[in-house]
Amino acid sequence: MPFDTATSYRPGARFGPFAIRSGSRRQSAAHSYALEWMANPYNRAEVIDCGDVPVSPYDNALAVDQMETAYTTLLARPVNGSASARTAKLAHDGVEHPRILTLGGDHTIVLPILRSLHQVYGPISVIHFDAHIDTWPSLGGITEQSKVTHGTFFTLAFEEGLMSNTSIHAGIRNKLQGPELVEHDEEVGFELIMADDIDDLGTDEIVKHIRQRIGNSPVYLSFDIDTIDPGQAPATGTPEPAGWTGRETKRILRGLAGLNFVGADIVEVAPAYDNAGDITGILAAGLADDFLALFVTDEPPKRQVKRRQTPADEL
Repeated sequence: MPFDTATSYRPGARFGPFAIRSGSRRQSAAHSYALEWMANPYNRAEVIDCGDVPVSPYDNALAVDQMETAYTTLLARPVNGSASARTAKLAHDGVEHPRILTLGGDHTIVLPILRSLHQVYGPISVIHFDAHIDTWPSLGGITEQSKVTHGTFFTLAFEEGLMSNTSIHAGIRNKLQGPELVEHDEEVGFELIMADDIDDLGTDEIVKHIRQRIGNSPVYLSFDIDTIDPGQAPATGTPEPAGWTGRETKRILRGLAGLNFVGADIVEVAPAYDNAGDITGILAAGLADDFLALFVTDEPPKRQVKRRQTPADEL
């Protein structure tokens, strides 16, 4: 979804899908067995690149409608085979639906996505990886459409009844106008995991907390690339210092396997701000592979720790 005309700072995420695809040039279905996952997601489900959704760069109301129409159309496509049969038990119609990994685009794309998913599953829990809470009050402006931005879309989704009250943020570290926005965030249905919490809790406790919060509900994974420290992912519109590393984040993601994922996205990749060798697009492409693995894996992979054996004469 190459949409970026609801950003508040630096634009350019409309080129995110291109950058992520470019970053995936060394990835292929034949060579995607991940040692960390002990699996190749392409062996467990049929994966189809649906191309880019045509979105208007001039009219945001039209663009949001185009994205919702496209997503709803894709959700209605039949699913072949049983290897990826996981969503029928969650859907109101009892039918298996495709699970879509969306490449953004700015974070506003999640509003039309949640509207589409709600038609199939009802209220959705959201695991939201981001530096920012994105639950700003929709204060409005000259037009009704000015309420729809990449910082207000979760508030709008809450007001429309699209989300459950068991959602959670991870990696948050942005500054706010005041504590009242934290209270508003709780009203929207989120709990907070701050970026600094990884120092005190570690990745395992963060995983445990997310899993307890989500439970067995249908869940959507929304991932803003600015979750990652800008030293590793500089190409984004609203960078924040002191973020998580790619390795820490990928370990947390593996711990979420087995939850009832009905879709995912990776957003806010703006390649114009990369400073060397397309590193943000490459990282985003690797995360996209992790999301595919989450779709087809029933439980977190078992860790295989191999240590050098110390000969007796060295004791």
